[in-house]
Amino acid sequence: MGRKNSKKKKDKQKPKPSPGKVLKGKLDVTRSGMGFVTIENMEVDVLIRPSDFNTALHGDIVSVTIKEMRAQGRRMQGVVKEVLQRKRSEFIGRLEMNKGFGFFIAEMDKPMPDVFIPLNNLNGANDKDRVVVKITEWDNGGRRPVGEVISVLDAENSNDAAMKEILLDSGFPLAFSDDALEVAARIPDTISADEINKRKDIRDIFTITIDPADAKDFDDAISFRTLKNGNYELGVHIADVSHYLEPETPLDKEAYGKATSVYLPDRVNPMLPEHISNVLCSLRPKEDKLTFSAIFQITPKGEVKQYWLGKTVMHSDHRFTYEEVQAIIEEKTGLYAEQILLLNELAQRFRKKRFNHGAINGGSIQTG
Repeated sequence: MGRKNSKKKKDKQKPKPSPGKVLKGKLDVTRSGMGFVTIENMEVDVLIRPSDFNTALHGDIVSVTIKEMRAQGRRMQGVVKEVLQRKRSEFIGRLEMNKGFGFFIAEMDKPMPDVFIPLNNLNGANDKDRVVVKITEWDNGGRRPVGEVISVLDAENSNDAAMKEILLDSGFPLAFSDDALEVAARIPDTISADEINKRKDIRDIFTITIDPADAKDFDDAISFRTLKNGNYELGVHIADVSHYLEPETPLDKEAYGKATSVYLPDRVNPMLPEHISNVLCSLRPKEDKLTFSAIFQITPKGEVKQYWLGKTVMHSDHRFTYEEVQAIIEEKTGLYAEQILLLNELAQRFRKKRFNHGAINGGSIQTG
């Protein structure tokens, strides 16, 4: 009796959706072409037949209408009502030319329809070329998606195609939309006096960046000075990217969708267009920049006495590479050697304290 009541209670906690119910989930398309939508907090996926995809592709977030219950209620069958979020809209594949138009056949292990390419969307591509294509139109009533050629791949550069496929398969577009680039182009390069007045001005404090030799964007910096009371003031600064992004613009939405820049062995797929990431928000030397900062007052023994957090305007005095700073530390001489050696001494004190509090070092735990 108790087991029956327990089973009834469990069934009551997870009611089965009735026909007509609209649910949200992620579409998984098998190699055979059948689809299954995974719904959060539901034990059984929703079966979607290919004829009921309604333009949805593998990995898309969709809304699904339950059509019927099958197999004694254990399997639900549904229809994609709407594509809520595309996993990707760009694909790598082969172009096939016909009379007056082209067809794009994607190179994927998941089935998807061929993409119709009008002649004015070929962008220099020819028959049998391996290309990157972006879907630009696909109405629910349309049989085939319409697209345009984004780029023609070099037949001899298989590495380039492999890197692009990694990005596309992970849902990262290879380029920004024209709308996003238009928003970026309207951002002024200069910092207004009004904006500077809203921030803590630290432009007269010694500040440097330290990055790899091949870095193009310098998104963090450190500042340092000795105070009259003998303590040190140490600042850690990161580029204030949010200042340049207006909410809900095409640029903001695309940056939100990416969430991060992607670093591959031979390239970077940036979260923001190059002019923003490598110019406006790059803490380049001898230029005023907008930042978020954490500024600490530290004793010579490495004790933090107070700190301040907020928006700042800064000015980097020099751009160092890791190798240059390491050489100064080892040789005890070089540009800004006094400040760098003091910073290194403080770093060693902080590191020792971390180890004494159980920080991990080289796979072992220092307990002090």
